Amino acid sequence: MTTASDLREISTRLADASPREILLHAFDAWPDCALSFSGAEDVLLLHHASKLRQDIAVFTLDTGRLHPETYRYIEQIRESYGVTIDMLSPNPAGLERLAREKGLFSFYRDGHEECCGIRKIEPMRRHLAKYTAWITGLRRDQSPTRREIALFEIDPQFVGARGPLVKINPLAGQSSGQVWEQIRMLEIPYNPLHDRGFASIGCEPCTRPTGPHQHEREGRWWWEEATLRECGLHKR
Repeated sequence: MTTASDLREISTRLADASPREILLHAFDAWPDCALSFSGAEDVLLLHHASKLRQDIAVFTLDTGRLHPETYRYIEQIRESYGVTIDMLSPNPAGLERLAREKGLFSFYRDGHEECCGIRKIEPMRRHLAKYTAWITGLRRDQSPTRREIALFEIDPQFVGARGPLVKINPLAGQSSGQVWEQIRMLEIPYNPLHDRGFASIGCEPCTRPTGPHQHEREGRWWWEEATLRECGLHKR
């Protein structure tokens, strides 16, 4: 079983590696790992992964409240790269209960955690239980809560098929500028919402464009304090 100490050693050894090299190591060490695709700039990882192996497991969260542009973009990526993308849906009973008891926009009053728990956390917990590792597009510069993420770490939130789940963050040390430079250089398709000022893209009611001097995460759950702007998938 891979330990936290093992992952710290791997992270140190690959600290200067490219995202492609980190993916290569991940596929070799955890052949059954799954790649998370959010419909945003983590498409860079999907691009590299599709060139390295044909059977990579790709999934995305269909919360039921994504922008229409995001749904169309997911289909574009599916067709462009010839990959199967598993769409993870929430349990209908949970959604029905929340809507019946609190309406469709309770997160503006109560905070977003309950809604995200139903639409994101539960489907992810169910799906990731099939794997030993998963790959994310997290970067340290995305928010105050992500400054300490490592390239390889034990996921404190989810449990895998054989116990602790390994979380792999190939873009952890990259800046937004570096990621976008690669996307444009490689002519990778990206969500058109980015061209309309959406630096970080999530559910439609909880995402808005950011201004020229705002941090990218300021467009997510903007009515809440900055350190609370996580849906719960990446709690530490």
